[in-house]
Amino acid sequence: MDRQHIQLALPWRGSSAIGMSTMPNDTPSAHMCPRLYRAVCERRPVEELTALLLQQHAINHTGCFGKIGRGRILDSHSSKGSSNYGIIQHGWCNLREVAAGGNTVLHVAAEKGNDELIQGLYDHFRFREEVKSLLSYRNSAQDTPLHCAARVGSDRSVAVLIELAKDSGVSILGCKNEAGDTALHVAARHGHGDAVKVLASASAAEAADVNTAGVSPLYLAVVSRSIKAVEEITKNCVNASSKGPDSQNALHAAVFQGKEMVDLLMEWKPALAAEGGCSPLHYAASDGNWKIVEAILRAAPPRTVYQQDNGGLSALHVAARMGHLSIVKKLLKHCPDTAELRDSDGRTFLHTAAMEKHLPVVSFAIKKFKAHGLLDAQDKGGNTALHLAVAEGAPRVVEALLRKGKAQADILNNAGHTPFDLTDKLPSYFTMVSVVVTLVAYGARTRPQRQDDLKPWKGSDDVVRGIQKTSDGLAVVAVLIATAAFTAGFNLPGGYGDYGKANLKGQFIFTCFLFFDTLAVVTSVVAAILLVFGKASCSAGSWKSFVVSLHCMWVSLISLMLAFDAAALVTVGTSCHVTLKIAHVCIQALIMWIMTWVAPGTKSALTNLRFLWQRNRSRGRRVIKRQYPLAGAAISNLLLFMVTNFLASIGFLVIFVLYEHEKHGPFLDTSIAPSPAPL
Repeated sequence: MDRQHIQLALPWRGSSAIGMSTMPNDTPSAHMCPRLYRAVCERRPVEELTALLLQQHAINHTGCFGKIGRGRILDSHSSKGSSNYGIIQHGWCNLREVAAGGNTVLHVAAEKGNDELIQGLYDHFRFREEVKSLLSYRNSAQDTPLHCAARVGSDRSVAVLIELAKDSGVSILGCKNEAGDTALHVAARHGHGDAVKVLASASAAEAADVNTAGVSPLYLAVVSRSIKAVEEITKNCVNASSKGPDSQNALHAAVFQGKEMVDLLMEWKPALAAEGGCSPLHYAASDGNWKIVEAILRAAPPRTVYQQDNGGLSALHVAARMGHLSIVKKLLKHCPDTAELRDSDGRTFLHTAAMEKHLPVVSFAIKKFKAHGLLDAQDKGGNTALHLAVAEGAPRVVEALLRKGKAQADILNNAGHTPFDLTDKLPSYFTMVSVVVTLVAYGARTRPQRQDDLKPWKGSDDVVRGIQKTSDGLAVVAVLIATAAFTAGFNLPGGYGDYGKANLKGQFIFTCFLFFDTLAVVTSVVAAILLVFGKASCSAGSWKSFVVSLHCMWVSLISLMLAFDAAALVTVGTSCHVTLKIAHVCIQALIMWIMTWVAPGTKSALTNLRFLWQRNRSRGRRVIKRQYPLAGAAISNLLLFMVTNFLASIGFLVIFVLYEHEKHGPFLDTSIAPSPAPL
């Protein structure tokens, strides 16, 4: 055995007869024995742990316990502790041994909430200085045993450790780990109310501390949603800090946890509602819970509702920005003059709501402040709410401001633009059509300028390119419809007779089938021709042929559907009545949905009709023709689409009526009655 092995085999300097060491606090004796670690984790009795600490164990020359090679661990009565086995006798188990994470026996016991073991070990070895120093010993994360007990929420272990530290004269309540957390921070972070109660009762000073991130225990308790933890801190720590990250306080976090948490903090310190530029009321207004907003307004200082953040936004601006109508009503009811507040850009809450396309808030503002000049108020850029709604592409808001609010549509901003002038910057075709139709319908005009300076909407080229890409696919669809219609024409319902004529010839429903099938063939062929022509011409007016082809294709689809209805009735009879009616109703519902949500133009039929009327007036016609030709065509095509669907419904009803008449007798009896027999 060499000198190094002999040194390891010797007991620690200053050890007693039972092997207890007196080492500095930052120097562990060795890695913890696996048997000792398992015994603590399994919550073995104190007597068994104490007996284990008095037993000898073995260590190899690398400092690790167990076998190496073919060696074996020697027990306390073994006399063969030579290096031939690769293991040497080490001495007694030591309380100062640590696990891989730097945890002592007290750390592990605290993590398991084993307060009996903590008390038992201290009572057994209380006269040893190293036992007292274990109370404040730190692991690799700088956690003391008190941190570990607080993390698992073992209030009894926390109480025992505090009492033992007080008895030993060791200060552990103010110890911080590598994150700057005290034990109170740790317990509050994990929402352990009972542990927080013990810690807050023992020392209220730690509640005023913040960790490295600048967060207080009270803020962490609120985030953990522990009502009990918050109650204990506010009850036992009058001077508790409420600081949180990013200039927040505990009330900022409480608005997202529920009304009970807000009431608790407002009762403790109402001034929290007015702290910071962005107050908790801003947070509550953004969340939209009117009960929490009401609780804050009831207990907060009077000027809280007027408080503005760094961007000049008040809580009313925030509520309007998020579209929370109930919060807007609450705030205006509490302080009606908050409607006059403006942000750093000089915008009112109506500007904000219009810019974010929140129609309910805009409609409420129109109803409540129509006579107060709010609708035509201008920001620092000279923009009214109508300017911002047009610029953001909000046709429903534009319609509400013009139709309900009677807002002025010809106000110039600082750049010399009316709301109508801003439509040129809208990127979407459907949005542009909807906004232009609404503005023209209610008499909006562009700024005075030379007419030869007017240029078409900048998105027209994108529309033409989209038409070119779509034409190929639609041409294939048109050919498929024509093929289906041709096939139906040669495979007539009822089949052919001996002379090659249709068996159902002469029945009026069969004649309807032939008419609609022929119409489907003609219109689908015309649609295919127009699509190919528009693709080949690549002219500026190719979109016109594209639109006509779409109508022809739609007529062909409707005709094919009606031909199918006629064929089904003439062959199957009344047994398919219900099925055909249900199918027709579903198709009409789908068409109505397309017209309402997908088709260009506004959702209001009155606005569309007003647009058609205004377009025929001299000024409106010139603007539409020169700058927005696609908008005028869109509404005309929409009306034509509606007429086609209406005629389809009429055709369906006509087919059923004729079938009922023909079922009860010939629809048109042209036969000659036989002459009476002679007497």
